[in-house]
Amino acid sequence: MATLTVRYFAGARAAAGRSEEILPAGRTLDELLTELAERHGERLVPVLAVANFLVDGVTCHDRDKLLPAGVTIDVLPPFAGG
Repeated sequence: MATLTVRYFAGARAAAGRSEEILPAGRTLDELLTELAERHGERLVPVLAVANFLVDGVTCHDRDKLLPAGVTIDVLPPFAGG
Protein backbone atom coordinates (compact mmCIF):
# COMPACT_ATOMS: atom_id res chain seq x y z
CA MET A 1 0.00 0.00 0.00
CA ALA A 2 1.29 3.49 -0.90
CA THR A 3 1.65 5.76 2.12
CA LEU A 4 2.53 9.27 3.21
CA THR A 5 3.85 10.60 6.50
CA VAL A 6 2.23 13.34 8.57
CA ARG A 7 4.48 15.06 11.13
CA TYR A 8 2.99 17.27 13.85
CA PHE A 9 4.89 20.12 15.49
CA ALA A 10 4.34 22.12 18.71
CA GLY A 11 0.61 22.59 19.46
CA ALA A 12 -0.36 20.26 16.61
CA ARG A 13 1.65 17.46 18.25
CA ALA A 14 -0.10 18.07 21.57
CA ALA A 15 -3.54 18.18 19.95
CA ALA A 16 -2.99 15.02 17.87
CA GLY A 17 -1.36 13.18 20.77
CA ARG A 18 1.56 12.04 18.61
CA SER A 19 4.46 13.45 16.66
CA GLU A 20 3.97 11.47 13.46
CA GLU A 21 1.75 8.98 11.71
CA ILE A 22 1.73 7.02 8.46
CA LEU A 23 -1.45 7.10 6.37
CA PRO A 24 -2.52 5.84 2.95
CA ALA A 25 -1.59 8.10 0.02
CA GLY A 26 -3.82 8.99 -2.92
CA ARG A 27 -5.74 11.97 -1.61
CA THR A 28 -5.58 15.75 -1.62
CA LEU A 29 -4.42 17.85 1.32
CA ASP A 30 -8.00 18.95 1.98
CA GLU A 31 -9.13 15.30 2.07
CA LEU A 32 -6.25 14.41 4.36
CA LEU A 33 -7.11 17.28 6.73
CA THR A 34 -10.72 16.12 6.91
CA GLU A 35 -9.55 12.64 7.88
CA LEU A 36 -7.12 14.01 10.48
CA ALA A 37 -9.91 16.10 12.04
CA GLU A 38 -12.13 13.01 12.23
CA ARG A 39 -9.32 10.83 13.66
CA HIS A 40 -8.14 13.24 16.35
CA GLY A 41 -11.27 15.20 17.13
CA GLU A 42 -12.03 18.58 18.62
CA ARG A 43 -8.55 19.30 19.95
CA LEU A 44 -6.92 19.17 16.52
CA VAL A 45 -9.62 20.95 14.46
CA PRO A 46 -8.80 24.52 15.59
CA VAL A 47 -5.08 23.87 15.12
CA LEU A 48 -5.62 22.67 11.54
CA ALA A 49 -7.67 25.80 10.83
CA VAL A 50 -4.67 28.08 11.47
CA ALA A 51 -1.74 25.81 10.59
CA ASN A 52 0.59 25.95 7.60
CA PHE A 53 1.34 22.76 5.72
CA LEU A 54 4.59 21.78 4.08
CA VAL A 55 4.76 18.99 1.51
CA ASP A 56 8.31 17.68 1.42
CA GLY A 57 9.50 20.98 2.88
CA VAL A 58 7.60 23.27 0.49
CA THR A 59 4.55 25.31 1.48
CA CYS A 60 1.43 23.78 -0.06
CA HIS A 61 -0.69 26.35 -1.90
CA ASP A 62 -2.84 23.93 -3.93
CA ARG A 63 -4.86 21.96 -1.40
CA ASP A 64 -6.77 20.17 -4.19
CA LYS A 65 -3.68 18.62 -5.79
CA LEU A 66 -3.24 14.88 -5.26
CA LEU A 67 -0.53 14.05 -2.72
CA PRO A 68 1.80 11.40 -4.16
CA ALA A 69 3.01 8.36 -2.24
CA GLY A 70 6.09 8.84 -0.13
CA VAL A 71 5.65 12.53 0.67
CA THR A 72 5.94 14.02 4.15
CA ILE A 73 3.36 16.56 5.28
CA ASP A 74 4.43 18.85 8.13
CA VAL A 75 1.65 20.43 10.21
CA LEU A 76 3.00 23.74 11.54
CA PRO A 77 0.77 25.76 13.86
CA PRO A 78 1.60 29.41 14.48
CA PHE A 79 4.57 29.72 16.81
CA ALA A 80 4.82 32.25 19.62
CA GLY A 81 7.84 34.42 20.13
CA GLY A 82 9.89 36.60 17.91
